[in-house]
Amino acid sequence: MLYMLIHCVDNDVAERGHRDEQIMRELSVWLEETSGRGVRMHGGELLPVATATTVRIRNNEVLIADGPFAETKEQVAGYDVIDCADLNEALEIAAKHPTARLGTVEVRPFRD
Repeated sequence: MLYMLIHCVDNDVAERGHRDEQIMRELSVWLEETSGRGVRMHGGELLPVATATTVRIRNNEVLIADGPFAETKEQVAGYDVIDCADLNEALEIAAKHPTARLGTVEVRPFRD
């Protein structure tokens, strides 16, 4: 079953995360383990939320705005798509990701 791990962190964590050597070591170990197990399909880090552009249609008019849809304390910083036997395996993998310690990892299954 495919799951998406949605990594959410505070803005300051997102800004310093890729420069923190300990976090990068932990992430490297996680990537090596999940790739070695053959469960990580794809993933990536997103640029800061300040680079976001929001698109909406209201009354048949396309509205484009700079910035995120909502002001929140945490932002989506990245994602991973994993292929696991079940939710328990997906949760075990998510719990090992550095984001689980620094912020939140939301685990969501894909619709068939």
